[in-house]
Amino acid sequence: MGRYEELDEFATLAEQMQSDEGPVVLINLFTVEAEEEQALLEAWAHDAEFMKSQPGYISTQLHKGIANSSTFVNYAIWQDVKSFRAAFTHPEFQRRIADYPESAVTRPHLLRKLAVKNHCVA
Repeated sequence: MGRYEELDEFATLAEQMQSDEGPVVLINLFTVEAEEEQALLEAWAHDAEFMKSQPGYISTQLHKGIANSSTFVNYAIWQDVKSFRAAFTHPEFQRRIADYPESAVTRPHLLRKLAVKNHCVA
């Protein structure tokens, strides 16, 4: 099992999961040693199958850094924090976390989409 770190020192994931906002985007930044990349992909795919079956799940996409990078970003959309919290704290999901390789570091964070005039729509 890898380790967990906060992405934002001012708002922990635990604090974010107390919110009732929605929809939300989960950004999860992973780093892993190159020789354990395949194990990370397998663990992530296993988790993604579980999440896909959970109420409030909308979609997910995994990205990998280029040029021999061992950095991955998961972008997942959830109907609301309540749905994400239920899935994240589910005993089955918590058990699956142990399947991640030892060198993996995960940094999950919840965000909301913003509207910026002439650039982004909410």
